[in-house]
Amino acid sequence: MFGKRLFLLAAALMLLSGCSPVSSKDKDSAIAIAVSVNNYYITYDEFEKEFKDSAFGKTDTPESRKDFLDSLIDRKLILQYAQKEGFDKEKNFLKTIEKFWEQSLLKIAVDKKTREIESRISAAGWEAKRAEETKMLSDWMNELRKRARITAKDDVLKNAADKDGR
Repeated sequence: MFGKRLFLLAAALMLLSGCSPVSSKDKDSAIAIAVSVNNYYITYDEFEKEFKDSAFGKTDTPESRKDFLDSLIDRKLILQYAQKEGFDKEKNFLKTIEKFWEQSLLKIAVDKKTREIESRISAAGWEAKRAEETKMLSDWMNELRKRARITAKDDVLKNAADKDGR
């Protein structure tokens, strides 16, 4: 459990920072720093990638770049404040990161399995293909269930009103 929390905390810190701190030695080297916000430095490459991936990047004008820069600086300042206040160590935050991690991993696993299944399906009509794909995913899920140890208490199926005796 501790290892999982440590992993989640490390992932959270990477997500929060967006960019890693750069030492003064690194800063003086060949790294071209585009923006610095306190002890966080963003290279031109990082700035360009983030800009192009953002809504601001849809129209590349000096105004959209300035708006993006202002937004980026605000985000970094708020994230630094949150870290300073210890928000990144709070139980609710760590639980949110865990849920995000689980959802991301689920999506990747199901997408990969779907692509795998689609590559094995013949070029039959769309409906037949979809039905075959659904059956193969169901078979895969059933196989995962067969190999797993699953326990669930009966009361997990009761709604809150039943549990409270109302």
